[in-house]
Amino acid sequence: MLMHHTLYDGAQRTPDRLALHWVDRDVGLTYAQAVARMEDMAGALASLGVGKGERVTVFAHNGMDYLLTLFGTWRIGAIASLVNVQFAAELDYYFADHTPSVVVYTHDMAEPVRRAAQAVGCVRHLICMDGPQQGALSLPELLQANLRPPADPADDGAIAHLAYTSGTTGKPKGACLAHEPTMRAVRCIAERLRVTAHDESFGPTALSSSYQLVANLLPPLSRGASVHVMGKWTPVSGWAAMDRVGASVLVANPTVLAEVLAESRQHGRVPGRLRAGLSGGGPVPPLLKKAWRDELRLPLVESFGQSELGGFMALGFPELIADDSSLGRVGPALPDKEVRIVNAARVPLPPGRIGEIELRGGFMVGYWGKPEKTAEAIGTGWLRTGDLGLIDTEGFITMRGRRSELIESGGVLWFPRDVEEAFCTIEGVTQAAVVAVSDRQLGQRPHAFITLRPDCRLGPAALKAAIVGKVSYDVSALEVQVLSELPMTPTGKIAKAQLASRLSAA
Repeated sequence: MLMHHTLYDGAQRTPDRLALHWVDRDVGLTYAQAVARMEDMAGALASLGVGKGERVTVFAHNGMDYLLTLFGTWRIGAIASLVNVQFAAELDYYFADHTPSVVVYTHDMAEPVRRAAQAVGCVRHLICMDGPQQGALSLPELLQANLRPPADPADDGAIAHLAYTSGTTGKPKGACLAHEPTMRAVRCIAERLRVTAHDESFGPTALSSSYQLVANLLPPLSRGASVHVMGKWTPVSGWAAMDRVGASVLVANPTVLAEVLAESRQHGRVPGRLRAGLSGGGPVPPLLKKAWRDELRLPLVESFGQSELGGFMALGFPELIADDSSLGRVGPALPDKEVRIVNAARVPLPPGRIGEIELRGGFMVGYWGKPEKTAEAIGTGWLRTGDLGLIDTEGFITMRGRRSELIESGGVLWFPRDVEEAFCTIEGVTQAAVVAVSDRQLGQRPHAFITLRPDCRLGPAALKAAIVGKVSYDVSALEVQVLSELPMTPTGKIAKAQLASRLSAA
């Protein structure tokens, strides 16, 4: 199956059912309308000479035109290359990496787009979503021209989507996701989450992240459900929008999920007809899962994936977990993937042993233009994730963190997540991140960055004392610093690289 065929199938079954909805401007399309607009977009791109395998970059805020550009690009066999608007200063790197023929952007991004396009020289056309601009075509005019696209290449093995990694271990790499393995993965995700045609899936995080593709967009569409996207999330406006559209599944990151919890406390109820929250982009504190369970009476389902997957390697179930000791587990592997834990020699480990997570059975074709990096990641037929974790006797996966984030202090290995979760059990702590700073005596010294609720007055010494006995480490070497906020990546993860750089520069 191909990604854009989800719209064809929905239009055949339930043409008048809402398919896509842009919350901010209350613009919606039924499945039949979405197919017609996709054809218009595909015709517009084809009229500009975009052919199969060429890259169409989308550099924009969440919105309906963003979605239509994705589907129109897939419809003609081209590759949708997505760059988050937060990376305007690095846009020339992304353009040089995947050499787009066409760039579709929002009007406020005109300057960085023109600058990067001039620098790389491969861009034939710029298209502004908001009307004509100097040096750019008008997307509304192109869509109104009713240009017909060529026949659908219908190649389910072709690359459809370029998802960029977060760049935590070097420059971001474009993971090439093909139609069929991605669609196989999202159908498994839809089944695990028990998505039906009556669901209203709500996603307020950036569409440029592959998380939105494989959690909020394709799984619901594969079941004929409705998809809602939001560009400008705030706790108040987001909660109200979810209530208004009758959201049944919230696809978000831990930060947004915590905000929905707090806002629901204010209202004394959950928004819409919410039946589950789905978290991605970073580890979920067990206390947040517990609060959703005990206060909202809703499951908070944790996912674990990467840009390289076009899906998830592990996913929980949309059901309440009674046992507190099980709240730290993500969930079992999905049916489309085989997951194992290996040691440094890549020998599989028995249940309960911590090692690197590897998988096979559906992942990227490779990194765009980087054969050596591709060989390092998938050369053996198994994807090396760089993540550490364990699988228990029930097949549930528990994440312990990135291998690159391990801290060796005085000969002792620290798993930062252990310390972060211990801090998050303290009343008043909202976020915690532990990174390493070089130390002459210890080799590395762990350093914790903490954010607090406005009413919390705990200082570094009190915070440090509060986790004694909650972790197995000698915390005397740990340094604690309280910040008003932590830097975040576009996918909702705490930007630990920025925190480490801050320490190095001090």
